[in-house]
Amino acid sequence: MAKEKPHTGSQPRCAQLKSQVTSARRRTRLRCLVGIGLLASATAVATAQFADLVPRVRQLALAGDLVAARQLIEQTRAAEGNQTSQWLAAASWLARGASFLGEWGLAEKYAREALAGSAPRAGVQQLDADTNLSTALGASIEVLGKAYDARGDRTAAVQFLREQREKYVGTSIETRIQKNVLLLSLKGTPLPELEMSDHLLNRSAAPGDMSGKVLLLYFWAHWCSDCKRQEPVLELLHKNYSDDGLVFIGPTKLYGYSAQGRQATPSEELDYLGSAYQKNYPTPPWMPVPVSRQNFLRFGVSSTPTLVLVDRKGIVRLYHPGYLGYGELEEHIEPLLNNPDK
Repeated sequence: MAKEKPHTGSQPRCAQLKSQVTSARRRTRLRCLVGIGLLASATAVATAQFADLVPRVRQLALAGDLVAARQLIEQTRAAEGNQTSQWLAAASWLARGASFLGEWGLAEKYAREALAGSAPRAGVQQLDADTNLSTALGASIEVLGKAYDARGDRTAAVQFLREQREKYVGTSIETRIQKNVLLLSLKGTPLPELEMSDHLLNRSAAPGDMSGKVLLLYFWAHWCSDCKRQEPVLELLHKNYSDDGLVFIGPTKLYGYSAQGRQATPSEELDYLGSAYQKNYPTPPWMPVPVSRQNFLRFGVSSTPTLVLVDRKGIVRLYHPGYLGYGELEEHIEPLLNNPDK
């Protein structure tokens, strides 16, 4: 009986093949791991690239570089979609930048996208919890109102803004929408009623104090750096024009905190405003300071300072959110003081 020949050559060959298969598997696994690593790295780069989307678009929009701002927004849309609150806020900034330059087609396009994406989730809690969402909604409404006005239809603009204000009563954007209503409608109308029941330092103004006078309302906040720039301007105006019939009222409201952002109850904040705050920023004795949240809502004070100038007949002649220098204010005030019919 013939003996089976030993497979002297085949065993090393099998071992060699097994080694080759193992090496191939290792290379495949390594390539997969490298691929996963590259994908993770690319994702991290993309995430880092778009993490600061809103401030980057804001900076570009304010600089007037609409091409770069739009390119960045569209890159983000392709990578992450257009429904994140971050993307919506960035789109609203592009819309604002376009409106500043009168590019109304571009402004309306991105404002409508921001509004369509943010409005369905814009409850009170959501808006208060997500600043990007409130930015997107507030700015898109603002731009669309201005777009109506730019087309020559101020009536439609005011109607649209008032409708939006009614939708978002009680939210963080209500005051901002009211500001835009007043920018288009307050000048030339009687001064809205001021809530005057509570005053800082117990300095109140009687109605007779304002009768037949030119009135400058100065809405301010204790945390506001521009307000601290504005106050020396008011001091000089008072010095030069108070004898001619210029009077001042400085409404403010409580914000829930005191020095260095420390949380405070209403009584604690009032104590701070009436004592520690006065040491560094004393309230002029000639300016009564009513304290009321309602005044800020009624006058659309979403930015401080806000200045409202009223003639001797009680008609608003200037409504200006933001700081104004001495010369600019004087140009508006002098004609009202010199002309008794205004």
